[in-house]
Amino acid sequence: MNKPKIVLAYSGGLDTSFCIKYLTKEKGYEVHALTVDTGGFTPEQLQAMEERAYQLGAASYRSVNATQDFYDRCIRYLVYGNVLRNNTYPLSVSAERMFQALETANYAKSIGAQAVAHGSTGAGNDQVRFDIVFQILGEDLEIITPIRDLQLSRQAEIEYLNANGFAASWEKAKYSINQGIWGTSVGGVETLTSHQPLPEAAYPTQLSENEPKIIELLFTKGELTGVNGQTFPHPVAAIQALQTLAAPFAIGRDVHLGDTIIGIKGRVGFEAAAPLIIIKAHHLLEKHVLTKWQQYWKEQLANWYGMLLHEGQFLDPVMRNIETFLADTQANVSGKVFVKLHPYRFELQGIESKFDLMNSNFGAYGEMNRAWTGDDVKGFTKILSNQSKIHHVVNNDGEL
Repeated sequence: MNKPKIVLAYSGGLDTSFCIKYLTKEKGYEVHALTVDTGGFTPEQLQAMEERAYQLGAASYRSVNATQDFYDRCIRYLVYGNVLRNNTYPLSVSAERMFQALETANYAKSIGAQAVAHGSTGAGNDQVRFDIVFQILGEDLEIITPIRDLQLSRQAEIEYLNANGFAASWEKAKYSINQGIWGTSVGGVETLTSHQPLPEAAYPTQLSENEPKIIELLFTKGELTGVNGQTFPHPVAAIQALQTLAAPFAIGRDVHLGDTIIGIKGRVGFEAAAPLIIIKAHHLLEKHVLTKWQQYWKEQLANWYGMLLHEGQFLDPVMRNIETFLADTQANVSGKVFVKLHPYRFELQGIESKFDLMNSNFGAYGEMNRAWTGDDVKGFTKILSNQSKIHHVVNNDGEL
């Protein structure tokens, strides 16, 4: 009798390793482990994960590199919108989880699986993100979540694996690290408090560059396409090149406090050198080439886009509507941005663009007007103040 097939979103850690053994032994599933790489795994790590999956009893293992798709369908809109959650966090993990869930659901359907599984607990955002995608795209797929449903402690998982012949070392790392192309999250005992910062040693990338360096970033219609005079065939390669340059300066570190989907507040540390530099450089370029109302409405819609993405709503059609608007605003967001890298920080120096609206032919702020006269301003201010003047007269607001 054929066993029912289940596709497991597999990260290689304790939780998903437990899931393989539990789903095969206790539930009788034929487990197909899928690792979705969004720019965070080395070939050696993927090889070790494959070996472990088969040792635990998986019927098959597959890794999918979704980095370029992740950029094309999501990251570029985060750049277009200068999206930082609570003005701090570049949505590193929340964005990539959606694409891991999408790949898992699609793979399950392609092999005729009856179920999908993930190793999320019941205490965080990821359970919601995976479940929403599986509910929308999974059709009749059953969703199995052993860690959440059994309410297992880490020690209970270790004991189960040991008892079933897999006595690997599961010593808990002091810090939980999740790396992807759009940033690395860092969790530890300090992030469970409201007052403790992460220590220097918690961050995966340590300071190794001390001499300031000026770099040149090239944007083409809102996308990073060049670094220091070198252009790249795809923005993913440009992001990786910038990360290589900036990471040794220990740039992009912070601790984000956010509101979770399930209603509690949570803290997470992160380092995201390239994402933060790109977003801030892109924003500076936009301030030069977009009108104030383009900037205003971009900010409103981008804030909603980031919030909906964070809360697992990537598949809602309104996201495609917002993406269309954001992409349309980028037609003139082309030019160079000059950035100075320092230890632990960066400084935006300025921009060059043929679309720069800071044009001296019309005037120099605070110095010279060339496209209007003083009489024009007098008439303009009289009309602009007219309604407020009427309000104050009617309501006898002679003094405020």
